Parts: sequence; structure tokens; C-alpha cells
Amino acid sequence: MVADRAAAGDVRGVACDLLTALVDSWGLWERVAGDPERGRRWRQVSLRMVTSSGAYRPYEEIVSEATAEMGLPAVKTKELLQRWGELEPYQDARPALDALRRAGKRLAVVTNCSQRLAELAASRVGVGWDAVVSAEQAGFYKPHPIPYRAGCEALGLLPEHMLFVAGSAHDVPGAASIGLRVFWANRRGALPPDGAAPWRTAADLSTLPVLLGA
Repeated sequence: MVADRAAAGDVRGVACDLLTALVDSWGLWERVAGDPERGRRWRQVSLRMVTSSGAYRPYEEIVSEATAEMGLPAVKTKELLQRWGELEPYQDARPALDALRRAGKRLAVVTNCSQRLAELAASRVGVGWDAVVSAEQAGFYKPHPIPYRAGCEALGLLPEHMLFVAGSAHDVPGAASIGLRVFWANRRGALPPDGAAPWRTAADLSTLPVLLGA
């Protein structure tokens, strides 16, 4: 652990995936779908569409396409977006981020949705963000390198002074592609991604402050 802290001693800022690492977006999809399994598949379809999109196009439009592909009523898209304020942060998220803030780390969100939805979801975590960077603001969806670079620029830091908190497997190679150290909060026990290994993997954020000397 001492070696871990020494290795991370130059980290001045932390950028976080939002909808998988910090808030339980999967639970919201499941509730709106009215069936956990169907909600999970709906979320998976929307994730596939978003992460393969590249250049930004309206997030709400992509969700609508995922709804149609699942054979769900079109009104489910509207319901999901109207209930966005119900997103719940994971219990470990705020304590970990508060500890990082007390240690002087700058904090940002880098997330795959519209700016309006990003700001609403980020507010649910309950910490003071230095920056909230959406795919809409960056002009591209992750795992394209541009959103990760935008997160660094928003904090005024170089990648070597940043750490990225990944929630989904695709964020690991995506963030690593610009030289970011990656902590993967693998909450759902996903398979390791191809192409890059995270700096550290854990089931939640509880160990992150200690790793960063907070």
C-alpha cells in the first residue's frame, strides 16, 4: 500500500465516469422498464449505441433508438429522462470523493450524455465539482480520446497529473489512450477489457482515497 501511495503521489486531479462509477443508472433503467432483466438489456443496448457513436449526436435520440430496438413503448424514453433526477449515488461515492477533496484533489465528471443530464446526475452525488464535462460539451462520446482530454483541460492539468475513475470496461482503454492512470470501479463484475490494464481494480471507491494518500 505504501508503494501504491508513492506511485500516485503526483495525482492532483481525479476525473470520474458518472453513470456507472458514481450513480446507479442501471437501477433507474430497470425501474422504468418495469422488469430488471429487460431494463438491463435496454441499458446495454443504449450503451452499445452510445459508445459506438463517436461524434456527439443527441443523447436523447440515442436512448429513443435503444427503446425502439428493445420493442419498448416510445413513452419509456420520455419517462426515463423525466425521472433522471431519481438517480441514486452509490453509498461509497460521496465519502471517497469528499476525502479526495479534503486532500486537495480537483474533481471532474466526464460522462456520456447531454450537458443538462450530466449536470443533473452529477448534482445527485452531493459534492462540489470543479468541472462537469458531457459528451455534448466535448463533441464526442467516450471511449473517443477527446472527452478524456476535455476532462484534463477543464481541470487545467496534464494527464500525468490526473487519475480517471472508470465505471465501464470501455473507459479503461479509452482513458489509458491519452496516458491517464485508471482506477476501475468494477461494480458489476465485468470481464477485463482488451487493450489496456487499469492501474487498480476494485468493487467500489472505498479504497481510492488511501491509494491517493488522502
